[in-house]
Amino acid sequence: MDSPGAPRRTALLAGGLTLAAGVLTACSAAGSPPGAGRGPRPEAAAPNPRPSTPAGAYARLMEGNLRWVSGALQHPDRDPTRRQQVAQTQEPYGVVLSCIDSRVPPELVFDTGLGDLYVLRTGGQTVGPVVTGSVEYGPVTSSTPLIFVLGHQRCGAIDAAYKAARDGKPLPGNLDAIGKALRPAYEQTVREGGPDPVDRMIRAQVTLTADDLRTNADLAPMVKEGALAVVGGYYSLDTGKVEILTGAPV
Repeated sequence: MDSPGAPRRTALLAGGLTLAAGVLTACSAAGSPPGAGRGPRPEAAAPNPRPSTPAGAYARLMEGNLRWVSGALQHPDRDPTRRQQVAQTQEPYGVVLSCIDSRVPPELVFDTGLGDLYVLRTGGQTVGPVVTGSVEYGPVTSSTPLIFVLGHQRCGAIDAAYKAARDGKPLPGNLDAIGKALRPAYEQTVREGGPDPVDRMIRAQVTLTADDLRTNADLAPMVKEGALAVVGGYYSLDTGKVEILTGAPV
């Protein structure tokens, strides 16, 4: 048999539980962002479409470089979903010809990801038939609208080639092929004169290479039609910034 006080204790217990539940609910709501728990979750942002024009591809790369300089990186196109998207086919919007230097990885410098760029790396951005053919592959086969020749500050390959040419001594082994390929940039540097000849030779090599690609028999028609741009840039190891030397699309 229940005591006379049992109903009162039961009522007090029920009331306490109700109050505690109300307090917990209020605390949870206060700690949540506005609108949390109401309505469906927002969908993930759709990826940016592939740039189809030289100006669009150039803008995409330079925006990525600004993020690299500031540290506000987005790391786009670097997840399993992107891997699956490009597993069967690729359509990069840019070709980057850069140096082999370990401090200048184009995908990082331009904050890009998987399937965005064709990347070729040679000592001092030197070219030959195989390299030139590889550069042409994207524009010729998949209408890639931009080629970017990227030199960089304190390039070891160009420093070595400059000193070898200045002293009349060949570089050892197959490195001498790089030295010979850089000879036009060396000759231009000597002809023009001025301080810091190695840095000027780096810049000359970028400009000469971009000019040669822009005017070669297979790429020149696309450049003339406005379907392709060939840009030359200089990367600062100190700041991470890419300086444009030639060919920026309007």
